[in-house]
Amino acid sequence: MTDFDLHRPLIGQQGSRAALNTPALVIDRDALDRNIAAMAAFAKQNGLALRPHAKTHKSIDIARLQMAAGALGVCCAKLGEAEALAGQGINAMLITSPVVTPQAIARLVALHERIGDLMVVADNPANVAALATATKDASRPLPILVDIDPGIRRTGVSSPEAAVALAQAIAAASSLRFAGVQYYCGAQQHIEKYEERRAAIVDLTTYLTSVIDQLNAADLAPKIISGGGTGTHRIDASLGVFTELQVGSYVFMDRQYGDCDLGGEAAQPFERALFVDAHVISANSQGMATIDAGFKALSTDGGSPNVISGAPENAMFVFMGDEHGALIAMDHAFKIGDAVSLSPPHCDPTVNLYDAYHIVREGTLIDIWPVTARGRSR
Repeated sequence: MTDFDLHRPLIGQQGSRAALNTPALVIDRDALDRNIAAMAAFAKQNGLALRPHAKTHKSIDIARLQMAAGALGVCCAKLGEAEALAGQGINAMLITSPVVTPQAIARLVALHERIGDLMVVADNPANVAALATATKDASRPLPILVDIDPGIRRTGVSSPEAAVALAQAIAAASSLRFAGVQYYCGAQQHIEKYEERRAAIVDLTTYLTSVIDQLNAADLAPKIISGGGTGTHRIDASLGVFTELQVGSYVFMDRQYGDCDLGGEAAQPFERALFVDAHVISANSQGMATIDAGFKALSTDGGSPNVISGAPENAMFVFMGDEHGALIAMDHAFKIGDAVSLSPPHCDPTVNLYDAYHIVREGTLIDIWPVTARGRSR
């Protein structure tokens, strides 16, 4: 049975969160709404456009909420994510990874014809040439952002001169349009101390400014300067270079971002809104319990989840295999059937493990939303 079949009868029943079959992916609706509103207000106050990254939530429902709050569109990491959201009515998207194979470019061109506002990044002249050829009969030019490498060496042009040359190639193709640049400093997003993170971003933004200066000198001033993230959004806004923010995880606030001082203040600007609910299924050892959430329920790249409820806050979590995790708290008496709620260490890949979100308010299931773009990684 699907999550919808299992849990639809629970919608609206008081306290029905406790009756969910687990492991279950859960969203606190009020916290989600406050996070969306807070980032939208921040962007507006700082004169920035907001193009939140849908790779975090992969959800048509959350994308609609973000756009209703003022976002001009969404980012998608992969073409498949964009296709899934476009199929549900989202018509303004930036694909933040290069699309290079012939079969993928054919899909990109088809998507460009279907929706009103599609952009994609490029970092290689051969890719630009292929895109120009594929779009020669398109109804309108395809907007391209030059992807700039901040030093990760994952994607992006490697020098200001390469950025100018690529922008010139885009501008010279009648079926393409040079729309701007993308600059995402992913390695710096999770530096825990605010001042250390700020120092790193200030240094990297100096390089970005040098690239923009060379583009301006070549009469290729970028209209869009897109980048930033949840970890650096306040720093990015204060530096005044970006025109739009690609923030993503702020909607959920996983453990990794919860460990960071996002604003140099005592209080975090966003709340935990995403949880994995589980139950104790074995408790035969003093101070230890086995729960029904393991590798298949939680991403492992960010370490271990935090215990939010159902066990002491300092309980240690240990993965015990595909299906199981252990909670260790020597002074706590666990019982089978105990409900436990966890904060995922890394929200994006955790979300990709589930078909549905269970939307709750004050302990009651109020809705079930599909993870629209789950598994759309190609």
